[in-house]
Amino acid sequence: MTPWLTVVGIGEDGYAGLGKAARRALLDAELIVGAPRQLALLPPCLRAARQPWPSPFSLVPVLERQGRPLCVLASGDPMLFGVGASLARAVAPEQMQVFPAPSSASLAAARMGWPLQHVELVSLVARPLAALNRHLYPDARLLVLSNDGGSPAAVAELLRQRGFGPSRITVLEHLGGERERRIDGLADDWALMQVEALNLLAIECMADNDAPRLPLTAGLPDSVFSHDGQLTKRDVRAITLARLAPLPGELVWDVGAGCGSIGIEWMRAHPRCRAIAVEADESRQRLIARNRDALGVPGLQLVAGAAPAALEGLERPDAIFIGGGVTVQGVLERCWQALKPGGRLVANAVTLQGEAVLVDWRARHGGELTRIGLAQAQPLGGFDTWRSALPITLLDVRKG
Repeated sequence: MTPWLTVVGIGEDGYAGLGKAARRALLDAELIVGAPRQLALLPPCLRAARQPWPSPFSLVPVLERQGRPLCVLASGDPMLFGVGASLARAVAPEQMQVFPAPSSASLAAARMGWPLQHVELVSLVARPLAALNRHLYPDARLLVLSNDGGSPAAVAELLRQRGFGPSRITVLEHLGGERERRIDGLADDWALMQVEALNLLAIECMADNDAPRLPLTAGLPDSVFSHDGQLTKRDVRAITLARLAPLPGELVWDVGAGCGSIGIEWMRAHPRCRAIAVEADESRQRLIARNRDALGVPGLQLVAGAAPAALEGLERPDAIFIGGGVTVQGVLERCWQALKPGGRLVANAVTLQGEAVLVDWRARHGGELTRIGLAQAQPLGGFDTWRSALPITLLDVRKG
């Protein structure tokens, strides 16, 4: 099958920087769709009609011409946070061909002298600034795709607030073009409120002595979560997440989410992990929203409502955690029904009634029951003694 859709990556050096195949595709095209800035880079000799993307952005102008030859312009590498990736979700691979140009990330790594495989790439294009929080740790090297000319100042302020004021910031404007410019500074001293809208940030993360250092492993300190006491405590949370076993691209339901700790740590396990937190209490919903931003996973979806009714219509999950509500009629049954084949269901109970429900469920559906008992050393007069937490019964079952 001959592809009807051609996606051409174009850099700041314009038509002159394109390869022979990309130029031929544009010369033969009847219609070229792209952003006004990209279309302006084309020479007037091209015979194709030129059509800018609609505002708000939509793929409709391309998809409604399916089967008829069409060229789309994209910045740099179309498959790196670009329109090519969006089109690939709607168009079969054999119907589309892509001619990439060097990405802004590749150009930035070359300018900075950074091995690209050791750099973390973060996009703030139409994404919350809070997404950056997940990537802040000492000595990290970040390439950040800016949303606009105000992004560098906003990022510098976030770094200061998070205890990363000593971090070195480099703004790279119009990479690969005649207007390329570099601006260097420290987050602590950053005062430039606006730069060119087309820019990328290179950040060498350096932390203050008192900056929080959040591990990438499961079991964040309880103190990093805002909560009202409804929190799966650190050690139990680590055990629970080990049983949930997150994998890239998987979705978890955190049912009776409390402050959202399980869903948040699930998403921190990998950038492609997704989570839906279901919580009925309004004050706890606000805690979840605060925690997901502070810990760098603003994409966590919050569903306000009580299970099982609030579960209707949600995307089927790969794993489910029930931290509250195992004794509520229909919750376990509805979760089990929604779980994908091969999915994992983990439920915790602290009461005798909740434990009885889990024991009965295991008798009918299999799985493992684990009793978790923890104790911490605490003062007793002039000495220390063990103070035991309430034991937790954990059910771990996989759906056949």
